[in-house]
Amino acid sequence: MLLPHVPAPGSTTTEQLDELVELGVLAERLGFDAYGIGERHDRPAVSSSPAVLLSHVAAHTSRIRLFTAITAIGLHDPVRQFEDYATLDHLARGRLDLIIGKGAYAATQRLFNATPDDQWDRLREHYELFRRLWREDRVTWTGTHRPPLQDAEGLPRPLQPAIRVWHGSSTSRLSTDLAARHGDPLFSSNGAGTIERYAELIRHYRERFEAHGHDPADALVGVGTAGYFGARTTREAIDRYRPVFEARLAVNRRYDGATIHFDSVEDWVERSSVLVGSPQQIIDKIHEQHRHFGHEIFHIHVDRAVLGRVDFTESLELFFAEIAPVIRRELPSRPLDRPAVAVP
Repeated sequence: MLLPHVPAPGSTTTEQLDELVELGVLAERLGFDAYGIGERHDRPAVSSSPAVLLSHVAAHTSRIRLFTAITAIGLHDPVRQFEDYATLDHLARGRLDLIIGKGAYAATQRLFNATPDDQWDRLREHYELFRRLWREDRVTWTGTHRPPLQDAEGLPRPLQPAIRVWHGSSTSRLSTDLAARHGDPLFSSNGAGTIERYAELIRHYRERFEAHGHDPADALVGVGTAGYFGARTTREAIDRYRPVFEARLAVNRRYDGATIHFDSVEDWVERSSVLVGSPQQIIDKIHEQHRHFGHEIFHIHVDRAVLGRVDFTESLELFFAEIAPVIRRELPSRPLDRPAVAVP
């Protein structure tokens, strides 16, 4: 799955939004299984409305699955969220998966009047109502964070009777347990932390999945990566990726409170989940992560804004020429277009 990242310096909002759509079209042309756009409500991102953006991507593609990565379902009215994504489900002809989360950034929580004390309860309650609206023609419901519903009909009725909803997981067992309780898949951020931190959360998800009475064989895990850049040699890859690392670090320090704790690009490549190196080095690292996670889908994001169009395209073409065929052969997964399991 391909995800976009840091916008080009000096680019206008219109140019950044156009690029998000262009990348989705490129991802389909290159052969990616899915394309994801996340939700953020602070700088430097412009993707505050993934349903709208993915609708435009859907209009320009025909095969690739479309993901929210993530949508902050805990921050918004779940009835409105249902209406937006049920509409998108039709426009995308059933090619939609959701990755949901609570919306972790402090500025975003302030914008939507959420707090650290109620964020998890909002996520749980909003998701459970969203889930019912998707699966039931009429819903009567009472909760804490929005007015009650009496025999409410969510419209339009979605195309997929049971949409696949992944639960974004980064730091807390609360997200892994919510996914396990409903028999839903888990998507680990696998970002700037150590591999063991994410592996522990995935182990907890699998344990709770079975404890909640679901068949362990149905547990489904996806993971993120901190980035990707492939080249013929490790040295070439690191040297060409160095400006990307420096740009990422600058954005992180300015906007995200300096959550990336790596001193150099070499340290970043060695200790983080980033996939930077020769094709064989990247294949080996994916295998190593799979030994810890047992995942069936992973995302990569490539910083075209910093790399430039030529390096960006060449790196993705290398991925599909020499890396993807090996991974698909050696680590086969269930097809993404298989319908979601309708767990009560």
